[in-house]
Amino acid sequence: MNICLKNLKKLMIIFFFMLILVFLVIIFNKDGGKNELSVCNWGNFISDGSNENPDVNNLFKMETGISVDYQTFQTNEELFAKMISGSANYDVITCSDYMISKLIENNMLNELNFDNISNINLIRKDFLNLGFDPESKYSVPYIWGLIGIFYNKKAVLEKEINWNILWNEKYEKQILMFDNPRDAFGISLLRSGSSINSSEEKDWTNAAKELSNQNKLVQTYGMDQILDKLINEEALIAPYYSGDASYLLSMNPNLGFKIPESGTIMFIDSLCIPKNSKHKLEAEKYINFLCRTDIALMNAKYIEYCSPQIEVYKKLYNPISYLNENERKKSQIFLNLNSKISEIIDNSWIEIKVGIK
Repeated sequence: MNICLKNLKKLMIIFFFMLILVFLVIIFNKDGGKNELSVCNWGNFISDGSNENPDVNNLFKMETGISVDYQTFQTNEELFAKMISGSANYDVITCSDYMISKLIENNMLNELNFDNISNINLIRKDFLNLGFDPESKYSVPYIWGLIGIFYNKKAVLEKEINWNILWNEKYEKQILMFDNPRDAFGISLLRSGSSINSSEEKDWTNAAKELSNQNKLVQTYGMDQILDKLINEEALIAPYYSGDASYLLSMNPNLGFKIPESGTIMFIDSLCIPKNSKHKLEAEKYINFLCRTDIALMNAKYIEYCSPQIEVYKKLYNPISYLNENERKKSQIFLNLNSKISEIIDNSWIEIKVGIK
């Protein structure tokens, strides 16, 4: 009997310590680990140590002791779906203008404490207080760019370059188009002279109609594959982002890049802290770190997109990637759209792409 009691006591002690261990694990997971930040950014949008470039996240860890769990996403919509479903919890995210507006409307972002982000003073003032975050309470600009048209100079003349060329039957099956409804609709709206944030449903139905008419001319709807097709001269014309201009033109000297004179779409990707972040102070330290001149310069050189950081802007300015003031005045920035227009876009986009392989 005594042996049984002793064994029972041992089992109870073991069970008790196991409960304590489980409790500690739960507490640690709930806190998320004070020395680690979960960051979600576009792919290749930070200097990551590859090809002898500096590893920015490792530099942050060396300075602060805080490691970075770095994850990537492909589209703003993918990021939003993960956040709204609760399947992912991030401390810092980078996303585009209109998505920031949407996240603010859905109460999914923390207001930032700029006492912890003093390097906001290094960001150009004309990139703050814009329509997607009117008081700059929730976001800090990280990179920006614009949409232009890449073309093969052997077959296409520079004077032909405007938004209409993407509907020119002369180039049937030599045209590539964004596999991204917001950008595609934006281009269609620019072509018609409408606002890319129009509140008129007829503007969006007309834009959808024009994209449907364009369908037969399009070789492929794509994103990253557009780059390879242009370099390999498998297509002649495509809209794409200015940040890839230097790379594309260096890979194929037959390629040109031009911003249509009628105006273009400018995008600003900014750093934000989700509402459910467990490490807001550490997240603000990370954002402040990324705004610092030396770090912002490392990232801008690696990413090759434009930086809104004052000193980096001066050092890296070039006429290919950076808008001049006249082009800037004629550019538009995406804002969040109402549910009815979003429904028009979503439903139309499926129909527009029917028949494209």
